[in-house]
Amino acid sequence: MRLDFAVAQEFGLSRRAAREAVRSGRIDVDGSPCDEPGKETPPGAALAFHRDRPLRRRVRTRLTVLYEDDDVIIVDKPAGLLTVPTEAREKDTLWSRALHYLQHRYGGRPHAGIVHRLDKDTSGALVFARNRAALHELQDRFRTHAIDREYVALVEGSPEDGGTFDADLVREAGLRRSVARAGQEGRRAVTRYRTLERFGKTALVSVRPETGRTHQIRVHFSAAGHPILGDRVYGNAKLAPRQMLHARRLGFPHPRTGEPVAAQSPVPEDFERVLSALRAQKKRPGRAGPQSEQSKN
Repeated sequence: MRLDFAVAQEFGLSRRAAREAVRSGRIDVDGSPCDEPGKETPPGAALAFHRDRPLRRRVRTRLTVLYEDDDVIIVDKPAGLLTVPTEAREKDTLWSRALHYLQHRYGGRPHAGIVHRLDKDTSGALVFARNRAALHELQDRFRTHAIDREYVALVEGSPEDGGTFDADLVREAGLRRSVARAGQEGRRAVTRYRTLERFGKTALVSVRPETGRTHQIRVHFSAAGHPILGDRVYGNAKLAPRQMLHARRLGFPHPRTGEPVAAQSPVPEDFERVLSALRAQKKRPGRAGPQSEQSKN
């Protein structure tokens, strides 16, 4: 169980208050201070809440940290924010926020090595490496697909209970991708999925990509006739405020110790609102699909 979850349950705090208590250095685990809200806490661990302990140096930031140690930092990417700058040299990106956080928390000249990316309108867990050794190790793991990744998505139609999309991808104009046609040479892309819940003309799916191609999940589901709700490139942007794709879980062996590291990103509010509306409509037979909502981005 995540430490902030355990603290909330143990001391009757809200998730936000528990997270702040951990980050401010007021929580001990088995007698030692721990300021990592996302740290996995074993069952039976002794938790102590020192309410009067002086606050550790607080960092005012727009970054949500899911896990952090000397080698890696896993953060929660909001939809609508670029992972890294483009040629337009945007100043506000997830990467710049991570650097700002690390500099104010630890001082000096921090390192936030770019291991992987999430699309601008995709939310969820993403890892940066805090040193070059960790960067090279994690990049190798992503390159060989030795990473545990799970996404959740809302898709159009009624997909099978589960299955695998194994279709090469080719690049088109700009960043757009498509499934390779017969005779076309593309890059291998494999996506496994499992249907979790159905809402008539829409479904909630769990997705585990075995490869990491650009737009892979979005292209595979679109080519299968089940585009992701709100996808303005491969689907219908009017069906949701943004593409309903969220990186829920990220796990890997620690780049230095080999111990398992895992972080889970809670489903964000905009995704939850659409999901709740679909569930409510499912309970009212005879209603049409989800009420259209114009994209806000």
